[in-house]
Amino acid sequence: MRKTTAFVVLLPLLCASAYGAGPMKQGLWEMTIKSDQMASAMANITPQQREMMRQRGIEIPQAGAGGMVTKMCVSREMAERDSPPPMHREGADCKLANQQHSGNTYTYQTVCNGANMQGQGSSKVTYGGDSFTAVSDFKGTAHGQPINTHNESSGKYLGADCGAVKPYPMPK
Repeated sequence: MRKTTAFVVLLPLLCASAYGAGPMKQGLWEMTIKSDQMASAMANITPQQREMMRQRGIEIPQAGAGGMVTKMCVSREMAERDSPPPMHREGADCKLANQQHSGNTYTYQTVCNGANMQGQGSSKVTYGGDSFTAVSDFKGTAHGQPINTHNESSGKYLGADCGAVKPYPMPK
């Protein structure tokens, strides 16, 4: 599989996990992502892809022994959501299904059935006030190449001021 495809596929799923974690606080969050596939994909991201990420408010993750660490700004609109943002951008191949929220746990499936991507996955997010944990699995194909991923992520609240980190633009 092209490594950049793995990253482009996994990042929206992880962002959806963070948004759907519960009543998240507005402000700056630090996310740690553990995924061998994603870590190797980061090494091959082109300068144009890095710039696109920066323009969308995504800080380029730093890889370390505990996984990749990135910062994410949660806007007031994001914080007020009780479910992940819709993934049905024009031309997107994936959507969320079977969304369930019970207490501080949120589960959903990701279903992809389009020209560029097919497959399905499941995610479970547990929110704990100033932190969350998420586990996601996805199996399918992207651009004809197989994908079989398992990702674990966690987030912690750093404060109300996002500084230079911009909120990720949410689809309508």
